[in-house]
Amino acid sequence: MSEPRLSKPLTLADVQAAIYAGLADFLRQPLLGLFFGGVYALGGLALCYLVTRYRSPWLIIPLAIGFPLIGPFVAAGLYETSRRLSRGLPISWSEVLSVVYRQSRREMGWMAFVVLFVFWIWMYQARLIFALFIGYRGFGSVDSFLAFLSTGQGLTFLAVGTLVGGILATILFSLTVIAMPMLLDRDVDFVTALISSVRTVAENPVAMLGFGLIVAVLTFAAMLPMFLGLFVVLPVLGHAAWHLYERANIPRKAA
Repeated sequence: MSEPRLSKPLTLADVQAAIYAGLADFLRQPLLGLFFGGVYALGGLALCYLVTRYRSPWLIIPLAIGFPLIGPFVAAGLYETSRRLSRGLPISWSEVLSVVYRQSRREMGWMAFVVLFVFWIWMYQARLIFALFIGYRGFGSVDSFLAFLSTGQGLTFLAVGTLVGGILATILFSLTVIAMPMLLDRDVDFVTALISSVRTVAENPVAMLGFGLIVAVLTFAAMLPMFLGLFVVLPVLGHAAWHLYERANIPRKAA
């Protein structure tokens, strides 16, 4: 099994061009973009409801950090849309969704397992950090939890949680940023895709981690107005991830 190789390094200019191309793809196929962005946004609203329903305001922070971790899997349909746009292939709801469905039953299903496993690890670590810093103390409302975060102990809890979450997010980003588009574009197994993704990040740390930082900042900002910003931000970033994959000049199979 041959290993995909990069033919040129990526720069921040490539990241900028990929984001502009992602915005252009969203404007060309806005309904598909809004659909996948809406699925992601509704997932966020459902998590908020569960936090409120079960009176667990401490989950707000770990979920806010962990929620973006599942974004790459939700964006699979956006990668396929951009693939078709870049190759001049016909685009329809059935074609895009059927490709995603077929891949989800193959290698993409294993990628979903990786994403969800890392998300589970993060939530477990968040619970452990909560227990270490807060113990059995409970919070009856979001306001009481936010008041706790303004204390020295609360700020330490927030700093440690953010650090651990950032490390896990960086690991998952490195594993998936190239792997997810590659699985839709080429007939490779998920292990090869994971290795190729990590290699791309390792060979282009400034560009790739710069893109990761942009993804993190825009996603968090989009989550603030009741997740409504995700209707636009997720599709633009999903399309951009595809174009960054293409700019890595990874050999592609014929469509």
